[in-house]
Amino acid sequence: MNPMVLRMVLLLFTASAAFLFGMFVIRRLRKNLASEAEAVNYAPLATEGLPVHAYHAVIQQLKQQKHELAAQHLSERRKAKASDSLSSTILSNLSCGVLFLNTSGLVRQANPAARQLLGFASPAGLHSSDLLRAAALHPLEDGSGTDTSVEQALAPALTGKGAVRGLLLNYVSRDGENLILEVNAAPVLTEDASLMGTSLVLTDKTDIERVRRDQKMDREMSAELAFGVRSSLNTIAENAHQLASISDTPLGRRLAESIAGEAAQLDRTIGSFLGDARVANASS
Repeated sequence: MNPMVLRMVLLLFTASAAFLFGMFVIRRLRKNLASEAEAVNYAPLATEGLPVHAYHAVIQQLKQQKHELAAQHLSERRKAKASDSLSSTILSNLSCGVLFLNTSGLVRQANPAARQLLGFASPAGLHSSDLLRAAALHPLEDGSGTDTSVEQALAPALTGKGAVRGLLLNYVSRDGENLILEVNAAPVLTEDASLMGTSLVLTDKTDIERVRRDQKMDREMSAELAFGVRSSLNTIAENAHQLASISDTPLGRRLAESIAGEAAQLDRTIGSFLGDARVANASS
């Protein structure tokens, strides 16, 4: 019953209880840690809190989208290549010359017909002034229209201000042949309306202009002949009227009047011909 012994026993009991309680708590914590480790092994979390299987699903979806974009890009490249091949085939089979000039006026593309008309094996890289150096504006019917240079006439199309249609040029080829070329020029614009370049379409009008010139000369010669014949018919008609007035016999008067009537009929026919010729000259 010594108080010191009782205190020691009570302290020993308290220490034992605390030790047992500590052991219980440690075992419980170990068990919780083990269960959490197993849960992490079965469903570990990504760095941003997503489950790993969801993270892999996102990666697979991104890979699939990348593959689809690559396939779409390849398809667009094939379509663009097919379009370029079709355009090249069409341009190579055209009988008229087609050229494309960049914003600086340099030739970037020319089809075979353009190279043949202009006499250049490869006009790529040439400036428009050098390309059409041997060209001059074809004079109009009245002889005017030659004061303007070719560069000035094509300036609206080269600067993107507007198209130039039906411009006739006298062109001397490298072989010394005189050609008459019709030029249609138009600016090529991008989607934002900025100037990409200029397209030139050349058409050989040499034979057509030659036929037109020959027809004009034929009409002029025919008109001169018709005027001469008409003048002769007027003389015949006047003489026939005089003969009818001085004839003593009825037969002579009838013959003279018949001659005058035929001359008047021929005069009206020639007058109609001359009127058609004037209309044809005005329309040409």
